[in-house]
Amino acid sequence: QVQLVESGGGLVQAGASLRLSCTATGHTFSSLAMGWFRQTPGKERELVTAISRNGNILHYEDSMKGRFAISRDNAENTLYLQMNSLKPEDTAVYYCAAKDIWNVLVVYTHAREYDYWGQGTQVTVSS
Repeated sequence: QVQLVESGGGLVQAGASLRLSCTATGHTFSSLAMGWFRQTPGKERELVTAISRNGNILHYEDSMKGRFAISRDNAENTLYLQMNSLKPEDTAVYYCAAKDIWNVLVVYTHAREYDYWGQGTQVTVSS
């Protein structure tokens, strides 16, 4: 069973940066395709970005391109999300998600495709 724990959220002003971390335990991290999602009240969970098992394949939603960067350290069992130039509309609970898959070159862009989820970390951007 995979356990995912996010950290790094907080309250920042518009234009600031944050780096979120997601640490995985209970499974070989390098066998997991990973993703970051976010959710605001009353809305569906939406994809922010995803990364393949080996980190070579990345996917970003258009509104995050150029501002957010996903990365992973398989030796440290940790996924990262660097968020720059934050906007008030980035305010949400951010979740990391994992999928156990044999293919090292696949990313997953739909929440229903992921098997494991963290508890989320709140990011609040004030104007």
